[in-house]
Amino acid sequence: MIARHSIARPLVNTQRLSILAAALLGLCAALLPPDSVLPLGILVIFILTALITPWSAVIILIVLAPLKTLIATESTFQLPLDIGQLTFIGLLFMWGVDRVVRKYNARSGLRLQWSPIYIPVILFIFVGGLTVFPAQSITAWLTEWLKWLVILVIVILATHLGARDQWRWLVAGLVVAGLANAVVGLYEFFGGSGALHLLINDRFFRAFGTFGQPNPFGGFMGLLLPLALMMALGYAFRTWRIWRAIHTLRSANLAWSIFYGMAALILLAGLVASWSRGAWMGFVVAAGVMAFSFPRKLWQSLLLVSGGIGLIAIMWFGHLLPASIVERVNSATAEYFTFSDVRGVDITPENYAVVERLAHWQAALNMSTARTWLGVGLGNYEVVYPEYRLINWKEALGHAHNYYLNILAEAGIIGLLGYGKAWLMIMWLSWRTRKHPDVLARLVAVGLLGSWTYLSVHHLFDSLYVNNLFVHLGLMLGILSILYNQSHWHVRVKVP
Repeated sequence: MIARHSIARPLVNTQRLSILAAALLGLCAALLPPDSVLPLGILVIFILTALITPWSAVIILIVLAPLKTLIATESTFQLPLDIGQLTFIGLLFMWGVDRVVRKYNARSGLRLQWSPIYIPVILFIFVGGLTVFPAQSITAWLTEWLKWLVILVIVILATHLGARDQWRWLVAGLVVAGLANAVVGLYEFFGGSGALHLLINDRFFRAFGTFGQPNPFGGFMGLLLPLALMMALGYAFRTWRIWRAIHTLRSANLAWSIFYGMAALILLAGLVASWSRGAWMGFVVAAGVMAFSFPRKLWQSLLLVSGGIGLIAIMWFGHLLPASIVERVNSATAEYFTFSDVRGVDITPENYAVVERLAHWQAALNMSTARTWLGVGLGNYEVVYPEYRLINWKEALGHAHNYYLNILAEAGIIGLLGYGKAWLMIMWLSWRTRKHPDVLARLVAVGLLGSWTYLSVHHLFDSLYVNNLFVHLGLMLGILSILYNQSHWHVRVKVP
């Protein structure tokens, strides 16, 4: 049996901490230049709240990490590292301080729990490490490889810090991070951005949140939407079961259900506002997987999936969907699956974006043909792009806009097989976590299955390991690690 952990008491008095934080923020505002107040204020809040519990540092990390692109492009001040790197380093430091101050010895405080979730991440870290040999730019390779090391560290920290049902706060933090970006995206959609190249139907604008581009923003919405949906259902089931058992309405459970339900609606609105066809397709497939995984009996799963497919068919063929959305989806299927070799395609303003993406796919295939087994090195797609590009496409887009082709180009056949094996293992472990005795945790496992499915589909059209999104993926894997350990290693779980 795994030892039970409890959330440690705050290192400082909460009331005194609040007074100290207010005093320091006021001092910063009075004495420092305006450009310095915001970053130093964030730093003060980060340190002081992290003294309460390292969990607060984790939540601050996932909320601030997506600001990387926004700060880099719009900020008047320059940070020594990006906001995600700084807060991640701060998280590690505050976790170390927490261990030292509490005087944990090596046996009780620093012993880390094992989890099968480590295996697929370590597998890809090893496989990605092999690609250092063909890499032309070691710096670009290291930047990409370190993303997976950060993911592993976050999974380990989450597994170590996780206690009973405290993982719920991590899910709440993820959803809040998504909501913050969704609100920004919806503001942009209704004219806040004024970006004419993102104009939709001469009325709205494609939302891009703090990501600078609509597709990764839509990817962020799609990753977190399944979790919000399942948390809303989970708390609703908890409320109903308690009412049926003792005829008592637990207002806290009902409030959480309403919160996650509203959050799911806002995230869905952000997903639609991104106008990303990859995001839409990914969520439809993810919804089907969640519908299949939701019931415990096979016939119920098949009934739910069949009903969902029937509903979509009725809406599609019954012309119940907005014409602009239907046209957008039709253009995706027509464009992506019609072209085979874009070197002979006439480039027009209407097909430019699609042809550009397909040209980068072909460049990735050219790289994989030249470097079959280990590719050109993680992160080196853009570095070697001039050697493999098509004639009309001089500018690299940073990656191939198809993560599977990108991995094939950067890590070769070995890397692609390693990546596929890693995510198949994660999907299987998520499926098994559905055995959790707590209905809320079981539905979160279903939501995670939806998130992994979404990621797999969206990666056919883009890469979501950008703008520090890998930090959120690491935390989601950490939540899976906690729930898997609880459901399979007989950890005592309090089920309301």
